Amino acid sequence: MLASILDVSHLVKDFGYPLLFVLVMSEAGGVPIPGETALIAAAVLASQGKLHIELVIPIAAAGAIFGDNVGYLIGRKGGRWLLERPGAFQRQRQEVLRVGEPFFDAHGPKAVFFGRFVLGLRVWASWLAGATRMRWRSFALWNALGGIAWASAVGMIAYLLGHSAGNAIEAFGIYGLIAVLLAIVSALVAHRRHVSHTRQDPDE
Repeated sequence: MLASILDVSHLVKDFGYPLLFVLVMSEAGGVPIPGETALIAAAVLASQGKLHIELVIPIAAAGAIFGDNVGYLIGRKGGRWLLERPGAFQRQRQEVLRVGEPFFDAHGPKAVFFGRFVLGLRVWASWLAGATRMRWRSFALWNALGGIAWASAVGMIAYLLGHSAGNAIEAFGIYGLIAVLLAIVSALVAHRRHVSHTRQDPDE
């Protein structure tokens, strides 16, 4: 993980914001390339003054939203045909539709939003949403919210950690790291409340 961050970091440093947009957009559109790693690398570079975090986050969010909509359109136009066509694994492909359609009917918004934070779903959720005929208006809304939340959360965590981001992400994973940071914040809030309560009631 750390090695891949360093490799992508060199590319993002050389080609800047356009490459960040292309990598994030391509991953969101269904191409299994390191879009999230590019965001992490760009945010770390921003912490070093080589890029600007106020540009990194919106560019990554825009790439995610645009790429997901391309993936949705591809899934809507051709994904269903690929799943229904005769040939190898036809039964398994049809099972994807049989399970996927009611799932996206019931949980589509949650799958699209939280899928942005999960590797496999981040690459394929837009295709599946299109192939299972999820309503585009609902998809577009939750996809935009997910893209903005993902770019903001991952970008700010990597930016705040700076040089130590690669080591921390390698040790915990980005989502484990988010959980650790949330736990730290919760502990600080609880400590402040305790101190405030103690000051109000010194006999306690």
